[in-house]
Amino acid sequence: MSKPDYSGTFHMVEQENMDSYLAALDINFALRKIVCLLRPSKEIVHDPVTGAMRIRTLTTFKNFNMDFTIGKEFTEDLGPVDGRTCQTTVNWEGDNLICEQRGEKEGRGWTHWLEGDKLHLEMRVQGVVAKQVFKKAV
Repeated sequence: MSKPDYSGTFHMVEQENMDSYLAALDINFALRKIVCLLRPSKEIVHDPVTGAMRIRTLTTFKNFNMDFTIGKEFTEDLGPVDGRTCQTTVNWEGDNLICEQRGEKEGRGWTHWLEGDKLHLEMRVQGVVAKQVFKKAV
């Protein structure tokens, strides 16, 4: 069965528990407050045939690029986020993308899924969960 194509541009419309998530990553108070005010966009290019994916998270403060192939482990540089690197693998679980980031912080990762024109993101670290919802640009 074919997997969904995540390609598109998405703009954030909802966010919850981001401050607690960033605190669990040891992000300082001032930077957490700035990040919580941002309204990021995501540009995703996905080739469902090869599994190649690029997720660009764009803000007025900092941008973050993630290039990977689904199912293949890679070293992820999270310097723009929290200064760490980790071993990352993104896999399918049904139609959801599940990311496991193994490194200094336990239980770190995220899940993306699509519902209609909305892209959902659930981020996890050390038992703390933050959620964002993005709406696809027309």
